[in-house]
Amino acid sequence: MNHALKAPLARIALASSTLVLAAAAHAVEIGPAPTEASLTATAGPFATASAKVATPNTYGSGTVWYPTAAGQYGLVVVSPGFTESEKAINWWGPRLASHGFVVVTMGTKSVFDQPESRGKQMMAALKQVAGLNATGPFAGKIDTTKQAVAGHSMGGGGTLAAARDNPSLKAAIPLAPWHTIKDFSSVKVPTLVVACEKDIIAPVRSHAQKFYDSMSAATPHAILELVGEDHFSVNRNTESVNKAVNSKMATAWLKVFMDNDARYKPFLAETKPSAIISRYLKVGL
Repeated sequence: MNHALKAPLARIALASSTLVLAAAAHAVEIGPAPTEASLTATAGPFATASAKVATPNTYGSGTVWYPTAAGQYGLVVVSPGFTESEKAINWWGPRLASHGFVVVTMGTKSVFDQPESRGKQMMAALKQVAGLNATGPFAGKIDTTKQAVAGHSMGGGGTLAAARDNPSLKAAIPLAPWHTIKDFSSVKVPTLVVACEKDIIAPVRSHAQKFYDSMSAATPHAILELVGEDHFSVNRNTESVNKAVNSKMATAWLKVFMDNDARYKPFLAETKPSAIISRYLKVGL
């Protein structure tokens, strides 16, 4: 890591101290007030269930994870990376759903699909699942006005592409993202970039850092770097501290920008580097 990346290890560098929320009609508080313990536990306060998408439309596979409690929830799609199937990222489904979201974990048409194609498939999955809101096991549970994207590796690149092309999205979370395009200055969707310090597949300096640096100061965005972690730490199917940190920060990001829930803002505020997070830089937060 070069000097520019080492400097934040001693402190959190803030690009802006102004708290700004993405546009939202009104704040919605879903579930009990969050705590550090509740956000890093293996599951949130909501019981969940799941249903397969019987005939995915222009994407490979889909599983919908949703809270069983009555109510309406924002819709999030999560995409896997290059050569990965839906199984690689399906832990995100029940984890996020247990905090009050409807989540589509998806597979792509081909495990070799590139980021731009993945971004289009992610939007197709959101559109199809939103259209299933009238009937079926999760009928009436989706607030179709609140949608977000997340994905790993090339799925992270697809997340950036979807955010660039669909400014109506409320939030984006690219995880160890990979893309040949480095300029995402036109993105208007609040974006949390999760990077892995020891990533040799999508090295931080040539991928996550460039994506983050290219974004406009008018768009809330952040980069969170995990200490000593490799490219696959964000979707490794084991329970770990880093996994809890991912879900904590991802959940808080979605709650703040999808639900405009101010109770989660402290978890996105200034924190000290730790044995888990080496850097957390933010703009417009």
